[in-house]
Amino acid sequence: MAASPRLEPVGDTALAIDLPGGGNLAEDTVRVTTVAEGLAAAAIPGVTDVVPSPGRVTVVYDILLADSFEALVAAVAERVTAVLRRVPPSQKKPEPLHEIPVAYGGEPGPDLEGLCRERGLSRAEAIRLHSLAEYRVTAVGFTPGFAYLGGLSPRLAVPRRATPRLRVPAGSVGIGGEQTGVYPFASPGGWQLIGRTGRRLFDPTRKRPCLLAVGDRVRFVESATVDGVADAAGETLIPQVAECAGGCLTVESVGPLATVQDLGRAGYRSAGVPSGGAADAAAAVIANLAVGNPAEAAVIEWTLVGPVIRCDRDVTVALCGSDELPCGRPLAVPAGQRLVVGRAAGCRGYLAIAGGIDLPRVLGSRGTCLAASFGGVAGRPLAAGDRLPLGLTTARLGAGRWWVDPELTALPGRLCRLRYLPTRGMPAVAGEYRVSPQSDRMGLRLEGPPCATSRQARSVAVLPGTLQLPPDGRPILLGCDAQTIGGYPVLGQVIEVDLRLAAQLRPGAAVRFEPTSLDEAHRLRHRQAADMAKLAEALAEKCEN
Repeated sequence: MAASPRLEPVGDTALAIDLPGGGNLAEDTVRVTTVAEGLAAAAIPGVTDVVPSPGRVTVVYDILLADSFEALVAAVAERVTAVLRRVPPSQKKPEPLHEIPVAYGGEPGPDLEGLCRERGLSRAEAIRLHSLAEYRVTAVGFTPGFAYLGGLSPRLAVPRRATPRLRVPAGSVGIGGEQTGVYPFASPGGWQLIGRTGRRLFDPTRKRPCLLAVGDRVRFVESATVDGVADAAGETLIPQVAECAGGCLTVESVGPLATVQDLGRAGYRSAGVPSGGAADAAAAVIANLAVGNPAEAAVIEWTLVGPVIRCDRDVTVALCGSDELPCGRPLAVPAGQRLVVGRAAGCRGYLAIAGGIDLPRVLGSRGTCLAASFGGVAGRPLAAGDRLPLGLTTARLGAGRWWVDPELTALPGRLCRLRYLPTRGMPAVAGEYRVSPQSDRMGLRLEGPPCATSRQARSVAVLPGTLQLPPDGRPILLGCDAQTIGGYPVLGQVIEVDLRLAAQLRPGAAVRFEPTSLDEAHRLRHRQAADMAKLAEALAEKCEN
């Protein structure tokens, strides 16, 4: 009988359930999917997502929605035990088999020839080995719809490229170590490319957006041509809505990056879809509350320099993060008047408009997913000339001189101290780091004293706040748009309430990491929620509905 599964906290927002395997890829994967499906169907209070990966199921939770942390852990453990007893993996029905046509070698597969030389194979033999195997999806991540496929012949196993490509075309079939997979979108990547397919692996308009799910079987079929390869970079998967029944906002200019965001997506991490949303969620919520919007209304998030906008009706706006305009209070902007937002006080700022930005929801959110080109305005950054529909509102902020306490969105000091929960058995993240210019919504690259570890990593679920350790020894702090599966060792997890501070760090900012406890992390999250609830109640009294 297999050993009992072990539950272990992953930071303050997730539980990892390690499922001992028996060495059989098919049976081990079925065990993982059985547990993941059972947990997803259980509707345990507080659980917001369930992410399967090799030998592990990660349960993502919101402590504010749980009865208590102890009750959450007990309910998860009870469900896992019940599922494994009731549905032995050997009795589970076979998973779907997907056949994916591939044009091997040549321009679609520029690394096939080098792989053949390194492994002493002929071109025909390499193609036969790759297309003969039946693969299992062991995880989905990196980008939405990217399936990690186990079952590769050891004769084809080759390491990733020493220097990743800056752009891998959509549909590229690659090999990375002992796994193979298909890039659903054009993106950077370090796998060895051996071919390309025209099959679309991710489409947010489908009921099941991801073609492949963990546990599915995959077989590649050699094809003479690549038909219908759609490079998703810049592709409009969701058309921009032109109707502006509640008025329209026109973008006249933007700074380095501006996108439409809300509070993000939940429930799609198993398909590789990041949570996304506002990087500094507290600032976005306060801007919304100041104009009488729901906390989750869509706003404009901008980086370093804000946009210049103009609305075709009188509007009430509020800012959080501007260095040049009043923040945390409503501002009346007459129809046709230009609003110049100006510089950010930190790294990012937020602009809320009464009624919100009324773009269509995609997978439950109006926010922009840049990695997969959906949500927001055609899945891309805002550009001059964009017209955004505004929602209708009946809320009216009462007169008076008032503002939101700036301490609720206080910016990091000269040295930002981020509290984190260390990973057991990993070295402490000591010393002072600087934020690299090569940082974005996906994560902060940190320059400073390298960490050393001999731990071998496996592909596991990662979250905003995960501290990864790449081969150069310099940590990466994952952000709101980070991938859902990562293969680097994990040093720890920055606690949820400090993620807004990390989001406001400019390139060159100094950072230290301070260990804390899980109980303290949960206490701070409850206190932050209580402060926001008091603010919402106070502002509701100033609104006339």
